[in-house]
Parts: sequence; structure tokens; C-alpha cells
Amino acid sequence: MKQLGLRLNLSTKKTRKREFLDGMERVVPWSALVQVVERYYPSFRVEPMLRIHYLQLWSALSDPAMEEALHDMPVFREFAKLEDGVMRLPNEMTIPRFRHLLEKHDLATADLATARLRVGNDILQAKGVMMKKGTFVDATLIAAPSSTKNAEGERDPEMKHAKKGNQWYFGMKAHISVDAHSGLVPSVVGTAANVNDVTQAGALLHGDEGVTFGGAGYQGVQKRIEAQGPQWHVAMRPGLRRKFNPFIVPYFDTLSLGKWSARVRAKVEHPFRVFKRQYGYTKVRYRGLAQNTAQVFTLFVLSNMWMARRQMIGSR
Repeated sequence: MKQLGLRLNLSTKKTRKREFLDGMERVVPWSALVQVVERYYPSFRVEPMLRIHYLQLWSALSDPAMEEALHDMPVFREFAKLEDGVMRLPNEMTIPRFRHLLEKHDLATADLATARLRVGNDILQAKGVMMKKGTFVDATLIAAPSSTKNAEGERDPEMKHAKKGNQWYFGMKAHISVDAHSGLVPSVVGTAANVNDVTQAGALLHGDEGVTFGGAGYQGVQKRIEAQGPQWHVAMRPGLRRKFNPFIVPYFDTLSLGKWSARVRAKVEHPFRVFKRQYGYTKVRYRGLAQNTAQVFTLFVLSNMWMARRQMIGSR
């Protein structure tokens, strides 16, 4: 007869998932967030539901998969403060209801974002991490399901087609600005994929920039932004750059300036890496631009906290 153990967890290994959750536990201002949400969700389960909402975003899980993860993974229950046998675990119907409540009261993009950023940005500015003197602007495409095998028999009407290079994409765009000193994201705008990058440049700036960098998609931005705006450094279009002869001095200087600008602009790609690789957000999860924009906004704010976790933990 096989002898049963006492089911004690004797493992001392700290997994990457646990390290990630421990870091977010320390940098996310949970008390400020709970004070904002509990006005619309008067329940003792506000903080657990908010933690589950973030776990779902970080892990790229659907509502049924999130319910199963809470049952299967003790580290998720520990992070969500769901004590075994004391509190009933939320199911796949409760989880989306909480998310819809955030969307209904615009908590995902307004009050909740303000509460999230108030603590983080104040600390970062006080320590000189976020300077807000230089800005990068860029956009990334996020795919949407192109299949028509659904109840309506059609694609999402708010998602559009766009061509990048020789490849066509269907979905939305996330336009962001990135602080040149810290690499953090101060502003986010969500649009359909066919919206030109240059049309959203003004909405991404806060007005105090001394210099702004943009890719070739921002050609002509100086004509759209007021004359007293920031100094712009916009990349040359690839077709024009290929016509230059690097052995002629004026062309060589222009190409050298373009390479330097590209190395500087590369800093804008790091938030996209965290957004798409760390959090696994490569495809929209809902129908409609508003819901997906709210989720994109939340993920970039959480990305800021993740990228600045060492400064925030050190300041505390």
C-alpha cells in the first residue's frame, strides 16, 4: 500500500512567474486602485477581483481559462488573496462582469489610470527618472480575428485593413509616446489599423517636449503641429534612402544622421516588447475598439510599472 504524504510544499525554487508577481505586488498601488473601484463595486471582494483582472491581462487568458488557472495554480490564488476554503473562487461569469463594470464607468482609461499613474509618476519624476523633455512616438499593429464564423457572420466592423511593407493586416493600432529619458509610456491612443500614424501625433504630445523623434510614417508632421511645437526628427522614407550614394559626402552625412536617429528611436520598441512578449498581447480579445483600447491602455500602464520597478521599489 502506497503511503500518502502530508502534502507539504518543500520546494525552495522561486519560479519566474512568482518573481514577476512579487515585483508587481510591490509596485502596483493597490490601495489607491481599490479606493477608486469600490465606489462602483461596493464589495469586500474588490481587491481580489482587481488582482484577478490583472492576472488575466498578464497571462493572456480567456475567462474560462482564468477560472481554471485559479483552481489549478496556488500562486495565482495567493496573489489574488483567495484563501483556500475561505472564499469562493470567481467563475467565468463573475470575471467578465467585473471587467464590464470597469468599462461601463470608464475606470479602465480615466479614474483608474489616474490612480495607477499618480503614485508611479510622482516617484519617478521626483527621482529624475521621467524627465518629459524628449519624446518618441510610434505605433504598432494588433491583429484581430478575420474569420466570419461567428453569430453575426461578419468581421468586427470597427477593425480595418492596413498594409505594412508587402503584408496586409486586419485589426487595430496602438499609438504611443515614450519618454526619451526613462523609456516609459505617458500616453496611448487606440485607433483602427487604417488610421495614419501622423494624424495621432498631436494627441500623443503633452506640450513640454524639447525634441520629438518619429519614424517615416510621421513625414509631414511639422505641417500638422503648431509652429511653437517641439523640434521634430523624422526618419527618411526607405525608398528615398535607397537612392542615396554613401560615397558622396552630403549623402553620407545624411545617412549617418539617419542611423544615429534610428539608434535613438530604438528605445520606443522596448515598451512594445513588454506589451507583446512579456504580456503576450499579440491579438485583440474582444469585439469593438473601446474594449480593446481600454485593455491596451491598462497593459501599457502596467508595463510602465514593470519597467520602473527597481526605481519604485528603491524609493519606497
